[in-house]
Amino acid sequence: MSKPTATDSKPLSSDRVESTADWPDDLVQVGHVLDAWGTQGWLKVAPESNEPAALLKASHWWMHSQPGRPVQRAQYAVRLARRHTQSVVALLEGTTTRTQAESFRGWTIHARREDFPPAGKDEYYWVDLMGCTVLNREGLQLGTVGGLIDNGAQTVLQVRTAIGDKQLDRLIPFVDAYVVEVDLAARRIVADWLPEYD
Repeated sequence: MSKPTATDSKPLSSDRVESTADWPDDLVQVGHVLDAWGTQGWLKVAPESNEPAALLKASHWWMHSQPGRPVQRAQYAVRLARRHTQSVVALLEGTTTRTQAESFRGWTIHARREDFPPAGKDEYYWVDLMGCTVLNREGLQLGTVGGLIDNGAQTVLQVRTAIGDKQLDRLIPFVDAYVVEVDLAARRIVADWLPEYD
């Protein structure tokens, strides 16, 4: 399963730049800015997930300038955010012109994990599954979740394990037929999976 006061020339004034130490430890990347939207300072954002609930709910976004540019990072209050087709459009506090909005193009957007809305029954945020130990029914450790893949039909766990000096990725569909139990408190997933399936 699985939100500045700005000038027209740049999105951050020098008093808005924050050091890495000012950033919360639980930040998760939830999207990136595609472009300006309209003429009133709105941003068009590509969510990292098909379900952009965290992007829409967060009252503040922590943003980072695009790679290859001088590093700027700061926190911004979100005045409004809503879905728009497959993207999200949002208005940041203090951003009122298209030129200001365009200066954010390529910036990544992060939200605090604690600001995510609660997941539904038998639903999980990908970020919470990362690093979980995966065991099979017999208690044999299959590896740890190193990534997730959305192939359109289903989510697939990318379970990484070391065999000798090599890294092996097991791809286990994250569906009821294979996933027996998810215990986030214990950081453990039990799967109906045998090592020889690889």
